[in-house]
Parts: sequence; structure tokens; C-alpha cells
Amino acid sequence: MSVALMWEARAAEGRGPDLIAWARAQTLTPAPPRRETFQAPQDRVLVITWWDAAYDADLPELADPPAELAARPPHRWRFESLGQG
Repeated sequence: MSVALMWEARAAEGRGPDLIAWARAQTLTPAPPRRETFQAPQDRVLVITWWDAAYDADLPELADPPAELAARPPHRWRFESLGQG
């Protein structure tokens, strides 16, 4: 089974590049088989990690960023793969 963990945060005013750098510097142990970082308007940062694990597996997740980098606490979602098609 494959599960994807999504972490999304909005940067504090003018701190988008700092939040991206912070998110990229965070290590997860163990490391996921796949990890991608995205950006969107309004200084939003999204990190998706993919795991070969059950939906309810105990998996490492990104922490909350330092308060000065974020406009609000991050949102977190977990999705189970339904396969291709």
C-alpha cells in the first residue's frame, strides 16, 4: 500500500523563501522513498512525502515551522493511493 503525507503552510509576510528553505532543510528519519516541495501564490509551501506503508502507519512528519516564518499553523493531510487510472 502507498500513502502520501501532505504538509502545507503559508509564510508570514515576505518570508516565503525562508519558509521554503526551512522546509527543505527538515530531515525525516527514516527518509521517505519520495519527497517533493512545491510553492504557490501567497507564499504557500507544500511538501508531499510518499511511503510504502499502511494508511495508519506511524510515519515521521514535518514539524510546525518557527512562528516567525508562518502566517498560521500548517495543515496536514494523509491520502491513500488508489492506483493509476
